Amino acid sequence: MSGAVVILSGGLDSTVCLAEAVAAHEPVIALSVDYGQRHRIELERAASIAARYGVEHIEQRLDLSAWGGSALTDASIDIPTATDAAEGPAVPITYVPGRNLIFLSLAVALAEARGCESVFIGVNALDYSGYPDCRPEFIESFRGTAALALRVAVEGAAVVITTPLLDLSKADIVRRGVGLGAPLELTWSCYRGGVTPCGNCDSCVLRAKGFAEANVADPAP
Repeated sequence: MSGAVVILSGGLDSTVCLAEAVAAHEPVIALSVDYGQRHRIELERAASIAARYGVEHIEQRLDLSAWGGSALTDASIDIPTATDAAEGPAVPITYVPGRNLIFLSLAVALAEARGCESVFIGVNALDYSGYPDCRPEFIESFRGTAALALRVAVEGAAVVITTPLLDLSKADIVRRGVGLGAPLELTWSCYRGGVTPCGNCDSCVLRAKGFAEANVADPAP
């Protein structure tokens, strides 16, 4: 087995993950999921980023908006500001039920089908919004589940779940991206979508914090 599958949202973290994977593996497949997110512009950015690297890009349609339960998939639920999110529940309404569990399941299945040895996901346990499926405990548990579920694992060649950003601050992620020459100018972080970032949702604020602490100007328009 060789190569890697990268879960590519079009955001900062997943783009740095793609840069990491391209530096270490050949071939690389970028997997994006159209899950009914209101910030659909991230899918356009993901396609542009994959094209910049010249890697195969698969966009999987899986409409989670039919389930509801998240401000990212239900337009009737307001996207909270970062301040509101901080003062609200520990797990904010922008959490999409089971999203990374679903994405990782798709990615390891794709990796097995294509003979890829690794799956990269840009989860981060430091500067993030408190989502339970970004925690190290979840990743470790999923590794065990994948080892039981995949034929290649049973035959002795488990797909490796790689989380290069897990213990990094957002500033460290920005620095890593700059060092790798990742096209950060193409990335999108805003939960509200639209044409320009809102600047006050949790994702926008975390991004701004990362660039500021890294002392790097955000190159995105």
